[in-house]
Amino acid sequence: MHSKARRLLQNLRGRPLFTSQGPASLMDQSERYCFNPVLKWNPQVEEYFIKAYGAEHFARISTALTRPSCYSCIRVNTLKSTTDAVIEKLHAIAEEAGLGESTGDMSLLGTHTVVDSDKPPQQNGSLTNANGDKCPEGQYKKVLGSFGGDTVDPKRECLPSSLISKSNIPGLDYVVFIRGSGPHDIDYGYAFDKPPKEVIVSRKCAEAVLRGAQVYVPGAMACSAHVEKGDVVAVSVAVEQPCPDDTWNVNMTRGTVLQGIQIDPLYNERNGMYIGQGIAMMSRAGIFRASEGVAVDMKNRVYRLPSFNDVLRGEIFLQNLPSVVTAHALDPQKGERILDMCAAPGGKTTAIAILMKDEGEIVAADRSHNKVLDIQKLAAELGLNCITTYKLDALKSVCKSHELSAAITSNSGDSFKSDATNQNSSTVESQTEKVQADDIAGLRMRDVCNVNVKNEKSRESTYASRAELRKSMRRMRNGPGRNQCKGTRVENSKGFLPHSFDRVLLDAPCSALGLRPRLFSGEETIESLRNHAKYQRRMFDQAVQLVRPGGVIVYSTCTINPGENEALVRYALDTYKFLSLVPQHPRVGGPGLVGSFEYSDGYIEEWLKPGEEELVQRFDPSAPLDTIGFFIAKFVVNKET
Repeated sequence: MHSKARRLLQNLRGRPLFTSQGPASLMDQSERYCFNPVLKWNPQVEEYFIKAYGAEHFARISTALTRPSCYSCIRVNTLKSTTDAVIEKLHAIAEEAGLGESTGDMSLLGTHTVVDSDKPPQQNGSLTNANGDKCPEGQYKKVLGSFGGDTVDPKRECLPSSLISKSNIPGLDYVVFIRGSGPHDIDYGYAFDKPPKEVIVSRKCAEAVLRGAQVYVPGAMACSAHVEKGDVVAVSVAVEQPCPDDTWNVNMTRGTVLQGIQIDPLYNERNGMYIGQGIAMMSRAGIFRASEGVAVDMKNRVYRLPSFNDVLRGEIFLQNLPSVVTAHALDPQKGERILDMCAAPGGKTTAIAILMKDEGEIVAADRSHNKVLDIQKLAAELGLNCITTYKLDALKSVCKSHELSAAITSNSGDSFKSDATNQNSSTVESQTEKVQADDIAGLRMRDVCNVNVKNEKSRESTYASRAELRKSMRRMRNGPGRNQCKGTRVENSKGFLPHSFDRVLLDAPCSALGLRPRLFSGEETIESLRNHAKYQRRMFDQAVQLVRPGGVIVYSTCTINPGENEALVRYALDTYKFLSLVPQHPRVGGPGLVGSFEYSDGYIEEWLKPGEEELVQRFDPSAPLDTIGFFIAKFVVNKET
């Protein structure tokens, strides 16, 4: 099974095996100096995915993952601008930079790529894009204004005629697509016995370059001798290779000198791993002495994609299409209270806020202090006021009963203590109970224990007035106030009351095996994939408790792993009989996977049952939609019986 899949991968890519140890011919160099990577998978993981998708389908997925999507998806901030206005401004930027509709170079839009956490398939075919380069059949179909259903017209042209297009997906008219191009054939200037000067970059750096970034100093791994500032260099990638001790390593010391011949480190591994050509911005010595800066200015890329650094800041946000669809699937309404359990970096949070017209309350939580700051910064940039942020571990999202009692005591107990000389304890207790009964009853099950507020005024006084008690309770109910969450302050949370949210989004941390471009995947094992799934179930258990009856839970991941997707849905429906899968709008992705998988230890992982597959959305990176791998499931919470 494994060898069959590997043969399919080789055949689909057309990449020959290099066995000759002698000098390579010019024809060999045309194969060497290209971009034609092959993902290496753990054998057990490969067998698992072949069972889920079939050998040929999984081979196509593996190939698609190594390439970036050949378009960028922009979400317009409709609270500040309109889709037509943004398109007009982007056209103006393109015209000012001399970019015509027939030009594929999109570097004018910036020097960096901004991506959401929240990432083209390479199939047999010989269609031609607008630049005359060959592109895989179906690669650009149903993209950039060509949406409108799950069927694809096989006669549809490879690329749309417009560089910048408005989405035709129902309800997503505020989404704009900008076309990129690739893969491009690049002449690296090879001559017999005189290889081009070269810079090898790390795998992570290469993945960023494929999305439109430059080569920065920390990403440079090795360099040819005698490279000087201004030299033209070929840029290739050092990808992790298996080691005898079952680990992965590039087996290269940073700063290695390259000769371009077969004695160079990873010479054979770099076959088909060239991502473009650029101009050295520093000498070889400078690249490895400097701590920051651009090492190579990429001028000729295999994939030419738009970059949006400082472009229309506050008016647009670069986000993957499935992430935009996820916010719509949640269907947020004005005035509702919504929880985003794992909110960083804030792309989906802000998308939800804009759909609500900034009216209501969105609680955005994340366990990382710095990531919470990123959410605050993004919300401020987009001019959104309905988002309240907290530092909170998703596994501790539900406030426990003893924590609720402790929170109430800590916030009002000190003022009662100072008043002990003037009132007996029974009077204070009855007063407290009366205030709590009056105010907590009106909280609509909000997070009383959310913020630990200290009532300094009551502490200093000799009498705990009803006004002070009510003020304390209101502060506990409403949180610290948005003015106290600006800047570098991050509020900690001890969790929220059960049934205190209208809707909950759980965009769960996952194996991220759907993100593209991806040049390495060998680190994931069957054990690590199963551990991801266990972690996600625990988070879902928290989400279920937080949604009110009649409310909605949306679960999403950016992985192709059915154990983190369909298996979670099966767990949810079997464990919580009051949950129901419901249709999503708009429906852009494909159906889920039906069936099961039996592990070597005898455990059977159940996926969807027949009839459920059309109620979820699975985004296949090898499909004509050309998105990242993604999964969305939507549940409605019925009354428990």
